[in-house]
Amino acid sequence: MHLGVSESMRECEYSQISTRSSTPMETPYKKRTPKKRKWEAFPGRNKFYCDGRIMMAKQTGVFYLTLVLILVTCGLFFTFDCPFLALQLTPIIPVIGGVLFLFVLGTLLRTSFSDPGVLPRATPDEAADLERQIDVANGGTGYRPPPRTKEVVINGQTVKLKYCFTCKIFRPPRASHCSLCDNCVERFDHHCPWVGNCVGRRNYRFFYMFILSLSFLTIFIFAFAITHIILLAVSHRSGFLNALKDSPASVLEVVVCFFSVWSIVGLSGFHTYLISSNQTTNEDIKGSWSSKRGKDNYNPYSHGNIFTNCCAALCGPLPPSLIDRRGFIQSDAPQLAPPTNGITMYGATQSQQSHM
Repeated sequence: MHLGVSESMRECEYSQISTRSSTPMETPYKKRTPKKRKWEAFPGRNKFYCDGRIMMAKQTGVFYLTLVLILVTCGLFFTFDCPFLALQLTPIIPVIGGVLFLFVLGTLLRTSFSDPGVLPRATPDEAADLERQIDVANGGTGYRPPPRTKEVVINGQTVKLKYCFTCKIFRPPRASHCSLCDNCVERFDHHCPWVGNCVGRRNYRFFYMFILSLSFLTIFIFAFAITHIILLAVSHRSGFLNALKDSPASVLEVVVCFFSVWSIVGLSGFHTYLISSNQTTNEDIKGSWSSKRGKDNYNPYSHGNIFTNCCAALCGPLPPSLIDRRGFIQSDAPQLAPPTNGITMYGATQSQQSHM
């Protein structure tokens, strides 16, 4: 009699376990969430396109204005001026213009679409560890905010490292926090709305090649648009005013180039001076290495001659991006789920059976 009861209880027990364990919801691990890339959770004020391959500032309206001005002016030049100049003078003119145009466009997009050298922010653990180190340095007398600066010596010159309360890091030498993009940028030069991005260590050479080549392109179009008008006036013998009426596109090109060439050429000259002395726009505006700050104040980053400074700025290896914007966010390791009902019932049945 007792044997029959115990056998029936075992059959009920095994059926419960097999039924419970066969359901898909009772797996020992939690479901994994889809992986997100780092650019999707990027803390700075930036726009990303093409799955994080393109990185720009949030305000890009002026960049599109730059792009439209270049495309429209060059389009008018190649459509209305180049055919006439190629026949009257030489077919080399549209070839040179095309090479300059492609180079300008390529360097503009390279400057605008790349990471300028953004420094990654400290993780919560790194920020907490830094605060503990500062607390120990201060004698452990409770919490104190991190000091604003540290001092390091570079080539005999004392350089201050400022603490960024947004990124929770001590910025390396020549880095600065961009208020528009909300990022610390390595070797920060300036934020340029015309290219829609910050200009820093990773895209400065492309920015310089862009403004330099744009200067040559602007002068080139300006000169040959005027040449087109003069040749029209001479060939048709209709006077200068009639030549202007016959080529309104050339007149528009001359006006656009005339008002833009001064600022573009001036900017190219200014950055040529900065490169030759190995300075940034930020350092020059602040007068960081000006002799007015003291007789012993000098630029520790200068190599001593113009040629070496230019090679260091334009020909050195391009550093890798530090933010890994297309990398995946590392999720937490899967945790064991709490015991299932089937296992609980099995334990309860075992305990009941032991009592019996």
